[in-house]
Amino acid sequence: MSQPRVVVHASPDLLAAAVAARLVTALVDAQATTGTASLVLTGGRTGNAVLEHVRDLPARDAVDWSRVDLYWGDERFLPAGHPDRNETQARTALLDHIPLDPARVHAMEPSDGRFGDNPDAAAEAYAEILARNAVAYGSVPVFDVCLLGVGEEGHTASIFPDSPAVHEASRTVVAVRDCPKPPPTRVSLTLPAIRTAREVWLMTTGESKAGPVAQALVEGDEVAIPAAGARGAEGTRWLLDTTAAAQVPASFLPPKA
Repeated sequence: MSQPRVVVHASPDLLAAAVAARLVTALVDAQATTGTASLVLTGGRTGNAVLEHVRDLPARDAVDWSRVDLYWGDERFLPAGHPDRNETQARTALLDHIPLDPARVHAMEPSDGRFGDNPDAAAEAYAEILARNAVAYGSVPVFDVCLLGVGEEGHTASIFPDSPAVHEASRTVVAVRDCPKPPPTRVSLTLPAIRTAREVWLMTTGESKAGPVAQALVEGDEVAIPAAGARGAEGTRWLLDTTAAAQVPASFLPPKA
C-alpha cells in the first residue's frame, strides 16, 4: 500500500478546482495507457463541487467520456431520483452534461428498485457488477481513481468507526444500517474494495475535520478512524483546505519553498 501524500489548498473552492483539474489529467493519462478509465465517485459538498468544476473546465473534453466507467463508493438507500442520493447529485453536477455511455454508469440500486427495500440484496447486486467488470479473477475492477470524503468522526464512504462495515474483510460491498447521520441505511464499498484502486484521493475541508485527519495520518487506526484504512495501491492523496490541515504534523506536509 502507498504512503499518504498531503496536499493543502487555501480554500474549499480552490481545493475543488485543483482536484477537478487533477482528475481530468488522471483520466486522460489512464485512457492514454489502457484506452479506458475507471472512476469511483463520492457524494457530499466537496465531491459535488469537484464535479461542478469538471463540468466547467474547457479541458474536460480531453477525456473520452464514452470510455469512462463510473462507480460509486457508497449510496444513500433512498428512492430513485431522491435529491439526497449521491447518484442524483452527481448527475446534476456533471453526468447529465457529458457524453457518457449509459452502460458504463454503474449506479447502486435505489430503495424502490429491483430489490425493493432490501439493502443487503442491493449490496450483493453491486458486488456482482464489480466482479463482472473485474480483470481476470479479481473481485473488483481496476479503479484508476477512487474519490472519497471524510466525515467529522473519521468515516469514509459509509464506513463508520467501529461498525460492522469497518471490520469487513472479505465482501466488497455491504449494506450499512443505523448510520449515526441520516439517512440511516446505505450501501457502501468496503475497505478491501477501496484498497484495490490505483489511487485513492481523500478530500475534506473545515475545522471540524482537523482532528480526525491528523489522527488518521498519525495513528492509522482504521477501526477508530475508517478513513485511515482508505489507501491506494499506487497512491494515496489527502486533499485538504487549510482548516482541515490545521493539526497535521509538519512531517506529513510538503516542504515550504
